[in-house]
Formats: sequence, C-alpha cells, structure tokens
Amino acid sequence: MKFLKNLGLFVLTVLMLVGWIFLPWYGALALAALLGLWMLLFRTGMQTRSVASVGISTLTQRLGSSAVIVVGIAGVVGVLVALLAMAEGYAQTLRNSGSTDTAIVMRGASANEVSSSLSREDVLQIEQAPGVAKNAKGEPIVSAETVVAANLPIKGGKADESGSAQVRGISEAAFAVRPNAKIIEGRTFQPGLREIIVGKGAVRQFAGLKVGDTLKLGNQPWTIVGIFASGDAMESELWADANVVNDSYKRGSGRNSATVKLENPAAIKAFSEALENNPQLKVKASTTLEFFAKQSEQMTKILRIIGITVGSIMAVGAIFGALNTMFAAVAARAREIATLRAIGFRGLPVVIAVMLETTLLALIGGLIGGGVAWLLFNGFEASTMAAGSVGKLSFNLAVSPGLLWEGIKWALAIGFVGGLFPAVRAASLPVTTALREA
Repeated sequence: MKFLKNLGLFVLTVLMLVGWIFLPWYGALALAALLGLWMLLFRTGMQTRSVASVGISTLTQRLGSSAVIVVGIAGVVGVLVALLAMAEGYAQTLRNSGSTDTAIVMRGASANEVSSSLSREDVLQIEQAPGVAKNAKGEPIVSAETVVAANLPIKGGKADESGSAQVRGISEAAFAVRPNAKIIEGRTFQPGLREIIVGKGAVRQFAGLKVGDTLKLGNQPWTIVGIFASGDAMESELWADANVVNDSYKRGSGRNSATVKLENPAAIKAFSEALENNPQLKVKASTTLEFFAKQSEQMTKILRIIGITVGSIMAVGAIFGALNTMFAAVAARAREIATLRAIGFRGLPVVIAVMLETTLLALIGGLIGGGVAWLLFNGFEASTMAAGSVGKLSFNLAVSPGLLWEGIKWALAIGFVGGLFPAVRAASLPVTTALREA
C-alpha cells in the first residue's frame, strides 16, 4: 500500500512538472491568484494560511538552513540563465541580420553561402526577376557577393594564435540591401583597389584591425580604410570589393550568393517562383530573415542542450539540498504540526503550507540567480563559429525577460519537488507518532 502511495505521488509530481514546463507567465499568475482566493475564502485555505504564516515567520530563526535552499537554487538559475543567454544572444544576432524585404539567392540545395556558387549569367538573370527593387537610376538593387576565409591573429592571444575571419566581397549595392550597416570610423573602400573595411565585432576579436593597418589576404597586401557597425552578424566580417577579392583568391567572375532588395515583403513569392521556374537557373531564394533564422537553429539547439543539461545536473543537487533542509525543518516542527492536526487541522493545509514555505525560498533564490545573471552576463561579448560560416561570429549574450521567467520556473519546480515529500510526510505521520518523535 505504501509503495502504491509513493508511486502515485511520484507520477503526480512528474505530470505536474511536465505541465509546469509549458505554463506561460500569465498562467502562473492565474494559479497564484486562485491560490490566494482559496486561502481567503475557504476554511481549509484559511487553515493553510495560518500554518504557512507560522512557518514563514520562523524562517529568520533558521537562516542557515534556509540559506542552503536559496543559495543552491540561485546557483542553478544563475548558471542556467547564463548558458541559455548564449543561445538567445546567438540567435538574436543572426535574426537581426535578416529582414522580410530582402532576399538571398543561392545555388539550389545549398545549405549556406560557403557551399553555393553563382555564375555571372546567373546574377544577370536574378537582377531581371520580378519583384526586385530599383534605385533612382533604375538599376536593380542586387549585391552579388563572394565569401572567403582569412586567418587573423586573435586579440589577446598568443603570438602564433590565429582564428578564422569571414571576408565578404560585396558590390556597391551592399549598403542598400543592408541599410543598418554604417561606417563609424574612416571611410568605405574604393572599388578596384585593395582596400577593406572591417566590422566592429571583428575588431573586438582580432588584432591589427585599426584604420590604416595593412592585412595580407590572398597573398596580397590590403589597407584597412574604415570600420562599420550593423548590430548583427555582419559586424564579424571584413568587406571589400567583390571583383578584387575574386582576383586575389582566383575565383573568376562567379559569386557565392546574391542579396536582393525586394519591392516589398510580399514580392518574395513572385520573385522566388520566377527563379525556380526559370529552366536556365538552378537556384533557390528565401527572405534573409528566414535564411538567418534557419542558420541559427542548429547552434542555438546545441547551446540550449548544454545549458539545460548543466542546469539539470545542478538542479538535482539543489533538490537534495532542499529535501534535507525541509525534512529537518518538518522534524523540528513535528510537535507543532501534530498539535494542529489534533485540534482539527486537516492534512491538506499542512502539505500546502510546507510547500509554500519551500516555494518562497525557491522564488527568492530564483530572483537572486536571475538578477545576478542579468547583471553579469546581459550584453557580455562572446564569439563562436557561425553555422555555415567560414569565420567566427561575434555576439552579445542576451538575458531576455523570457529567459528570466524560464529560470524562475526552474527555481519554483525545484522548490516544489524539494518541499512536496517532506510536506506529505508531515501530513501523513500519525499524530501519536509525531508527538513521540518530537
């Protein structure tokens, strides 16, 4: 009988945790409001309020044991939020790189720019497709681009330590299809010359990228003439004239991709259908927003798995800490709980009261852990290899409100599990046994 009772309690706990995972913040507020009304309007709720108020009022007398729960859960939430902030910042940076009114065209079946190739004839036909916006001169706004890799010395690293940077050969239309990219120091390059501009993110990662410095790319010397900022993944790149990049890297007249300014977001349908139905082309078009969102999926998933795995391992330790603390707290209050039950208090108010106490400590720990993670890591600069890229991607960790809520949900879940079993034991222990143990 005891085994079946414990099994039922375990299954109920698992089901409640699964439901809690998918609960939005307003659902949690609704549950809290219902609990508050129950404690105000119903007899068992009033009993719960009385028992909980006594337990909570004695927390100051148990600072040491209470701190074990708070600190343990704060550590779990802090680490979890910090790790998930990497995934959030990475995905956010790539999402910011795209929009619904621009499209990227690559060779069909190519997963990324590096594996794609377009001929000069392909580019000319892309420019003539319906839906392409035109500039004041009536010219299609299309930037046919080449992507290559360059090894550069890492800033702050050893003398022989280098990293891969992405060099993008662009056309004059590049700034028109990416209006958020602005020169913040120096000037842009002159077409036909070995001049290059570098992104603000690349400057943070690599040494020797000041305006006026000289780089060796494709066995040729290049002069850095400007620094640009865009607030997205492009900041990690180096830009130069596509024709000169192709000459230096012996790429001929081909390109890896073409980024197109659309007349409006709705034009993507006619534009992509015209390209796919053209028998002379074997290309595929998508909005840049869709493209970069897809590029971020794999790395974001990996970073989230790492964060949740580490958080889960730490959560197990925090749960055991909460269990030990709450079992000790319940044992210390055994006479008090037994007396309450002897004078008519039911088991349910005792269970909920003990769990409210643990939940309060968990909430405090979650708020502290989330707050520390936000103070230390929100906006923190990091870098990693971008999916489908040949260079490192610089991005800022993002501790969003959604991540903070996710951390608090974890904290409350740990508090729930850590308080449930001690609470059930306190409510189910026979009164006479409890008085003898006390």
